[in-house]
Amino acid sequence: MNYKIALIRGDGIGPEIVHEAVGVLDKVGEKFGHTFTYVDVLLGGCATDAVGKSYPDGTAEVCKSCDAVLLGAVGGPKWGSDKPAEQRPETALLAIRKDLGLYANLRPAALRPALAEACPLKKETAEKGIDLMMVRELTGGVYFGKRDRYDTPDRGVECTDLMAYSEMEIERIGRRAFEMARLRRKKVSSVDKANVLETSRLWRSVMHRLAEEYPDVAYEDVLVDNCAMQLVRDPGQFDVVVTENMFGDILSDEASMITGSIGLLPSASMGDTAPALYEPIHGSAPDIAGQDKANPIATILSVAMMLRYSFQLSAEADAVEQAVDQALADGWRTADIAKPGEDIIGTRRMGQIIRDNI
Repeated sequence: MNYKIALIRGDGIGPEIVHEAVGVLDKVGEKFGHTFTYVDVLLGGCATDAVGKSYPDGTAEVCKSCDAVLLGAVGGPKWGSDKPAEQRPETALLAIRKDLGLYANLRPAALRPALAEACPLKKETAEKGIDLMMVRELTGGVYFGKRDRYDTPDRGVECTDLMAYSEMEIERIGRRAFEMARLRRKKVSSVDKANVLETSRLWRSVMHRLAEEYPDVAYEDVLVDNCAMQLVRDPGQFDVVVTENMFGDILSDEASMITGSIGLLPSASMGDTAPALYEPIHGSAPDIAGQDKANPIATILSVAMMLRYSFQLSAEADAVEQAVDQALADGWRTADIAKPGEDIIGTRRMGQIIRDNI
């Protein structure tokens, strides 16, 4: 089979980690008899430098012509909040998600066996295991709601950000969570703030209706503040956690840190028809860009998610994940996951070791 992949190399360490991930894809193709072709797409701070805006015209159309999109990382202080919106990388990320209809963000948080000691939680908690999937609604809620800023006669400047959700938006992300749970341990935890927010009350009512359609999947409601606490107290209780955009943004970052390193975790953003977008959850780390210091594992594991979810190549995805686990079990460490006194290798060497393991 031949698969066409759009590459958004991005900013900072993005080009380095994408390079290693492409090498892994090519090794998978060599072993399993597939061909991967790549189309470079400009997006982010590098696009601002090149053409004056972070989301160039035609970007979405190029991505839609491909089978999947791989994104390294975008952003950095060079293109900060003092820049016009059209020049900021974050604007481009929101736009590409919206234009591709990528309403579901999947973030697995698993404690890899070789790095159990890196978990910041109590040993007895970590030993129970951590293997959960965060399912975050990605194109609705307060991040996409109407904004306003105005003067008041007695309070100075006042701002509003509208959080809005429709039954349709909630149902499609909820159904995605239930279907994902059927492929895992068959439990869905729906996170909301129904004791305060009207949007959460609608969220909960739709999720309850969906739960009746999936009697084989255990279901529970969890208030967002309690969920934040439970992720620290006993993360092993969770299988699939589904929630709205802002709650998911915060909780998925919390979940990433309990696994020991943000440099190990991949993500997928998916819709119903357009190609899915795969990316590591970490940032562009401009302070180490170009120094062969970045950990490429999160991007490589994003490739494994691409193989599994976009191309339905489970054996190939397994091969990548096993190659990563073997590299870690053999003691290879980049700087972000090394303990004091351990030998440290760079981006290129880690990529080569994983390819050799494949």
